[in-house]
Amino acid sequence: MAYVDGFVLVVPKAKRAAYKKMANEGKHMWMKRGALEYMECRLDQAKPKWTKLTFPTLAKAKKNEDVWFSYIVYKDKKHRDAVNKFIEKDMDEFQKKSSKSKKEMMAEMPFDMKRMAVGGFAVEVEG
Repeated sequence: MAYVDGFVLVVPKAKRAAYKKMANEGKHMWMKRGALEYMECRLDQAKPKWTKLTFPTLAKAKKNEDVWFSYIVYKDKKHRDAVNKFIEKDMDEFQKKSSKSKKEMMAEMPFDMKRMAVGGFAVEVEG
């Protein structure tokens, strides 16, 4: 069965373009290294009628922030681990070529990494 890395994060609306640029770069990296699918989704319907708990509430999003749900699909967990080893190596090489430290690069992210939720998910039902 497939394996999915899932992410929920909050992006200031003023940084939406910067986030989309970064997300497109990420898409190219993961797809080049073998991911099967890469999706970046901005919340469009924040208050469905059938539930009281919403993503903005869970993510503690402010009015000037968008909630994003992103995911990457792999063949299985072993495949995910192999792809991410390449990604880590690519990122390390990119950072070495940069004049900035990892801390400086993280500070320039177009979202607050401390408010990002991440998890690896075993697919139980597939359609």
